[in-house]
Amino acid sequence: MNLNKKQSTAIAIIVAIGILLAGLILWPGKNSAGGDGHGHADSHGDTEHHAEGKAEKKDHADADKHADGEHHEEKPKAETKGHDEENKIVLTDAQIKAAGISLQVADGAHIKTALVLPGEIQFNEDRTAHVVPRLAGVVQSVPANLGQQVKKGQVLAVIASTGLSEQRSELFAAQKRLGLAKLTFEREKKLWQEKISAEQDYLQAQQVLHETEIAVQNARQKLAALGADAGSAGASNRYEIRAPFDGIVVEKHISLGEAVKEDTNVFTLSDLSTVWADIAVPAKDLNVVRVGEKVTVKASAFESSATGTIAYVGSLLGVQTRTANARVTLPNPQGTWRPGLFVNVEIVSNEVQVPIAVAADAIQTINDKSVIFVKVADGFVAQDVTTGRSDGKRIEIVKGLKAGSEYAASGSFVIKSELGKASAEHSH
Repeated sequence: MNLNKKQSTAIAIIVAIGILLAGLILWPGKNSAGGDGHGHADSHGDTEHHAEGKAEKKDHADADKHADGEHHEEKPKAETKGHDEENKIVLTDAQIKAAGISLQVADGAHIKTALVLPGEIQFNEDRTAHVVPRLAGVVQSVPANLGQQVKKGQVLAVIASTGLSEQRSELFAAQKRLGLAKLTFEREKKLWQEKISAEQDYLQAQQVLHETEIAVQNARQKLAALGADAGSAGASNRYEIRAPFDGIVVEKHISLGEAVKEDTNVFTLSDLSTVWADIAVPAKDLNVVRVGEKVTVKASAFESSATGTIAYVGSLLGVQTRTANARVTLPNPQGTWRPGLFVNVEIVSNEVQVPIAVAADAIQTINDKSVIFVKVADGFVAQDVTTGRSDGKRIEIVKGLKAGSEYAASGSFVIKSELGKASAEHSH
């Protein structure tokens, strides 16, 4: 077949277009195939990654499970160890001795429950005197000084008194009359016996003698009431003020040359060998405070105590204070108890025997709980306890401690401080 040039060109163009179309059709298939291959690779990669993720999760889960198992298995042991660490202080015997910690054994004790009341030391009013001159006069000398210890009868001051001079003059006159009356009586008696004079003269002389004797006795008693003697004619106005008993001059209100009245309080003298402790007793405690009860008086300003007996309990309550006054007589040979000193008075209100008691210093407070540090092999363990009655020195243990247990008595606060340090370090 003979084709012309135009037909050949058209056929060539159609074949080229067909090849081009075939190439276009086949190329997306390659892309699809390539995509599928890549997809399979990605899918395979994703599968491997997912598998690895699962493996990692499984390993992690197994590790967590294993760790949890170990944790759960060791938890009670760890808690027990922590509890011991929080309540135990390890100390050697040498450290215990160096810290000054003393050990005692819990045992039975006699507990005396005491009522403690406030009080104040006062002068023993039965042995305190407010010295007055009893005669007006002018002070001539004052040999006694404030705070001086004086003896009974010792001269405290001397005054010149016209009143005393008159009293002594009266005594002197009465004594003179008495002497004359005695002579007269003796003469009249002799004359009457010899029948020379009448019996009436004898009886009259006898009456005068009796009257002068009474006058002399009266003058002497006046001087005795003033604390003065007959004195001498040359110093009839000299009046000596003397100490009524052994004591200390605690007040002095007299000076040389001063004019004093008969009722002026010139000296206050007190015998401080005994003093009074005055106590304010509330109404609710009056059934405990009774006359004759033994008490212990302790000074609040320094370490000193003494025993005494309640000598007086008031029958009336104060209107404002609603308390009754009670009094204890205390011996004071060393002068320790000075008037004005505040004291605490302990009165035993109950007395009982308890099976377990410890020293008061052994009780410490941790987290608002009372604890005792019990001795163990390598130190001390804080033991919670329930306390009962106390007398200030010993405390009853109601619960938490067995009899015979060894514990830290004095110095237990050292263990408490060490325990606090250990707890602080553990919390950090």
